[in-house]
Amino acid sequence: MSLKGKVVVITGGGTGMGADAAKASRAAGASVVLNGRREDKLAEVASSVDPTGKNVAYVAGDIGDPEIGVRLIKTASDKFGGVDVLFNNAGVFAIKPFPQVTRDDLREYFNLMGGYFMVTQRAVAEMKKRGGGAVISVGSIWALQGIGATPSSVPSMAKGGIHSLTRELAIELAVDKIRVNAIAPAVVETPLFDSVGTPEQLASFNSFHPLGRNGQPHDITSAFLFLADDALSGWITGVILPVDGGVTAGRNA
Repeated sequence: MSLKGKVVVITGGGTGMGADAAKASRAAGASVVLNGRREDKLAEVASSVDPTGKNVAYVAGDIGDPEIGVRLIKTASDKFGGVDVLFNNAGVFAIKPFPQVTRDDLREYFNLMGGYFMVTQRAVAEMKKRGGGAVISVGSIWALQGIGATPSSVPSMAKGGIHSLTRELAIELAVDKIRVNAIAPAVVETPLFDSVGTPEQLASFNSFHPLGRNGQPHDITSAFLFLADDALSGWITGVILPVDGGVTAGRNA
């Protein structure tokens, strides 16, 4: 795979999809730099990714904080020489009816989207020095269609912005040989969906997906590895890829 010898930066790397992508990236031969809010979780993932610590680093903190973004990309540059792949994976997901949404809810999501934007800006500057790269962001099927069972106006709006940014940057950065794509998951069983309810309630979403099951982190990791690898997807940019068990294709009942 073309990830061998590359430098991969992953936000939201302490649990779920980010942690799984980190392990797969290292297994493919990449050096990995992680970000997340909880240092204990990052340290645990880093140790599992590379017990020697030679090919992994992490920066704890809220990616919406500009100083954390600066430190994250600087760590990748100082320790490993730059950035080849950025996985914008940090996320929150809150189900709340539209009339109940508060300004604090809006601020939380806008802070996260600002983090995506500024970290991407800094990572791209490093990618240009290396002659190219790949940016993969996590969008959402909730930005592609409304779902009555999960009222989510704010995350839908925020992730819709990520989809639009993906297409815009794909055009702007094509001349620099930087590919920009996004993955739009449906329900993936990670801590992000703990707010949805109990494990039993989460399991009730299995039938929501035409393929009959909720997603798992490895389902998203497979798409991430494909989009990060120039040998596999070097002619793909500006794509919003649903990884959703068939949800956006239609209904099976």
